Amino acid sequence: MSNQRVTTAYFREAKNTGRKITMLTAYDYPMARMVDEAGIDAILVGDSLGNAVLGYDSTIPVTMDDMIHHIKAVTRGVKRAMVIGDMPFMSYHISREEALRNAGRILQEGGAQAVKLEGGQEVADTIRAMVSCGIPVMGHLGLTPQSIHQMGGYKVQGKDEAQAKKLLEDARAIQEAGVFAIVLECVPVPLAKLLTETLEVCTIGIGAGPHCNGQVLVTHDLLGMFLGKSPKFAKRYANLHEEIARALKAYREEVQSGAFPGPEHGFDMSEEVLSKLY
Repeated sequence: MSNQRVTTAYFREAKNTGRKITMLTAYDYPMARMVDEAGIDAILVGDSLGNAVLGYDSTIPVTMDDMIHHIKAVTRGVKRAMVIGDMPFMSYHISREEALRNAGRILQEGGAQAVKLEGGQEVADTIRAMVSCGIPVMGHLGLTPQSIHQMGGYKVQGKDEAQAKKLLEDARAIQEAGVFAIVLECVPVPLAKLLTETLEVCTIGIGAGPHCNGQVLVTHDLLGMFLGKSPKFAKRYANLHEEIARALKAYREEVQSGAFPGPEHGFDMSEEVLSKLY
């Protein structure tokens, strides 16, 4: 594995050669560093930080300032992976000028190498304007969490003919506008396969099956850091919630019993110095 920084050219090469792209989320310096050192190709600082670390029940309350704060922390921990910053709700909808300003902040202030935004034909002109300014853009179709109230919940998208045709049209529109990759979230496997085969840009799946050019997961799901049931599409590779809870309980019990701290956790001083203090 090369230590050279992952760029949009890496995504194009992966599409052409059949190499799978790996992408995970990170929201802080320690996790970003671990993800990068594991050889993951791209790190998404997703507005999913609203659910994962800020305690919101959706991505809607996440602000641009929230995103910049977390993107800056992530970029300080990364040497190889491409860092992609999510554009939060209403940060690219009001006007093209505001969209460009906010996208520019993600690169200029945050230090990311690309932005991600949700939507199809309705945001194609905005994507085109960003790309013309030199801002790499990743698209996001299917289940788009910022539109969750409009969609009526977290549901698979593209199951009927009308939805599937719109998804295909949206994908072509944002590809033509200049995206270098498209996240497909909660899209039926056959439709994701069709999109992957017909599009020239990489598809990155999350709940979209094995035929996409790459995969992305929320790292907190992968590591089992949430209570309760994970999404169907998220494979749990560890159960850190239980392990962390065990460690915290052991700490509490040892402090209360006097077992911690022990002699090995303290620092000594000479008896001569000590005697002069009494």
